[in-house]
Amino acid sequence: MVAYGAFMASVLVVEDDANVRTALIRELSARAHAVRSAGNAMDCLREITQTPPDVVILDLGLPDLDGAEVLKMLRGVSDVPVIIATARDDEPEIVRLLNAGADDYLIKPFSAEHLSARLSAVLRRSARSGPTADLRVGGLHIDVDRREATLDGAPLELTRREFDLLSYLAARPGRVVARRELLAEVWRQAYGDDQTIDVHLSWLRRKLGETAADPRYLHTVRGVGVRLAEPPRP
Repeated sequence: MVAYGAFMASVLVVEDDANVRTALIRELSARAHAVRSAGNAMDCLREITQTPPDVVILDLGLPDLDGAEVLKMLRGVSDVPVIIATARDDEPEIVRLLNAGADDYLIKPFSAEHLSARLSAVLRRSARSGPTADLRVGGLHIDVDRREATLDGAPLELTRREFDLLSYLAARPGRVVARRELLAEVWRQAYGDDQTIDVHLSWLRRKLGETAADPRYLHTVRGVGVRLAEPPRP
């Protein structure tokens, strides 16, 4: 069930506290979302693989597995948006989870209005999170829907974040994309360490058969951002 214009969605609430879980289900259902729930990590993963939701609200303090590990496992099988909902409020933990694939982070206690606003924002981003057509830049071919990429006909083995970064740049060939834009649109965070982008660019370059000193597709514009362009013809 997807109606992002009105932000009605299928929501999976993963929360071990029965009272909190019931309250979240009640509030989200009152806003016309279709809500399912899980009280532990194994039920969460089963729900996601069997009937993928549009968004997951994930508590970290689960009885069988820490939510951070659940996020890691979830990212291995799904790109579903994830909002972390927890009482943990230390900044290094927040940054670590955002870099690990969380789309947003809510610190308990929070109001129903705050949750609804964050949920709507995540759904908006998900609905416009990129092109649905094939992308071609030189010998690089990206099938966004299938999440597959090839270079000169050979498949590229990319992580989730590498694929997101490459497809975002490939959808804007020749344009210098600012680092702040990459953090906001690919990492879904307003702030972060530039080293994170540099590390992923380094991995991508290696898989594209190039280096920062001798780029073919990925060009760093010092102090500005990154540009993906078709290599010059020999």
